Amino acid sequence: MSTEQLQKTALHALHQQLGARMVPFAGYAMPVQYPLGVLKEHLHTREQAGLFDVSHMGQIRLHGAHAAKALETLVPVDIIDLPVGMQRYALFTDEQGGILDDLMVANAGDYLFLVVNAGCKEQDLAHLRQHLEGRCEVESLFDSRALLALQGPAAAAVLARLAPEVKAMTFMQFARVRLLGVDCYVSRSGYTGEDGYEISVPVQEAQMLARSLLAEPEVEAIGLGARDSLRLEAGLCLYGHDMEQRITPIEASLTWAISKVRRADGARAGGFPGAERILAQLSEGVAEKRVGLLPTERVPVREGALIVNAQEQVIGRVTSGGFGPSLGGPLAMGYVQGDFAALDSEVFALVRGKRVPMVVSRMPFVAQRYFRG
Repeated sequence: MSTEQLQKTALHALHQQLGARMVPFAGYAMPVQYPLGVLKEHLHTREQAGLFDVSHMGQIRLHGAHAAKALETLVPVDIIDLPVGMQRYALFTDEQGGILDDLMVANAGDYLFLVVNAGCKEQDLAHLRQHLEGRCEVESLFDSRALLALQGPAAAAVLARLAPEVKAMTFMQFARVRLLGVDCYVSRSGYTGEDGYEISVPVQEAQMLARSLLAEPEVEAIGLGARDSLRLEAGLCLYGHDMEQRITPIEASLTWAISKVRRADGARAGGFPGAERILAQLSEGVAEKRVGLLPTERVPVREGALIVNAQEQVIGRVTSGGFGPSLGGPLAMGYVQGDFAALDSEVFALVRGKRVPMVVSRMPFVAQRYFRG
């Protein structure tokens, strides 16, 4: 796709003014890094606060008294009992149990507020409209709202200068908050493993709010490069890489995302696409699963590298990998056969024809610091 065909977020002019290097991502021109550079942007987010433009993601509202019950027919998650003012991680699954996308669902009281991935948002919107028609109203906010993420240990102090009430929010809480006179949706969540917030703001006010936050001494603009290394250190999946339609939630090591009430012995067991396969895997196990991988040599192992055993038989593949600035070394995640998924199993990645030894490791690689109160 040529540069002219790429969509632009509401902060495009600001990115250019800040000297960002722009790249194509999910059909948008997005900042991969700023003059500070990926390494320093990553460390600044871990130490103070980083501001990310994630306006390419899709925002959707579901209206109607039966919206929660309707949405439960598409996800293996408890939506009916989601308290007002709380957000939950969810997965769209298909009839084979594969993951169509992952998303966030918040209960705003009089509607559900969804955030879906940029590369899947059009198909997600069509999926919702096809399956929920007549049961609830599906409203696209793709063109009307931008999304900012303020992440890092200083995020709460910074945002509290604009709205003191955000400091009392805990991880995965969601609220309507007025920032600089603008009605915003704020959740205490993010994609870095750090404390922080995601802020939905009307597109016409997004640049004003972003400039105000960047004027705070603790805040730097952060691009996609550092966003990727931050989420990898936190052990978080990226759709289209670490999970996709041919992979089930159990294979993706997202068992925790299958709500107890939707499991085989739950009060509302099944009732979502692919339930039979997913619940069978939950009780019987899987042939391969996602694991954390730490190379024992200082050699970065990238996405696509084959994973082999000591006899050089292919047993898996790397789905995300690189260098972890906070970890101080290379790290990766990928899929391996069940026999090799136990912690401390030794496996090898093939990098330019050479074997790089790796150890199956716990995730997150760097401790998550979500604020739970």
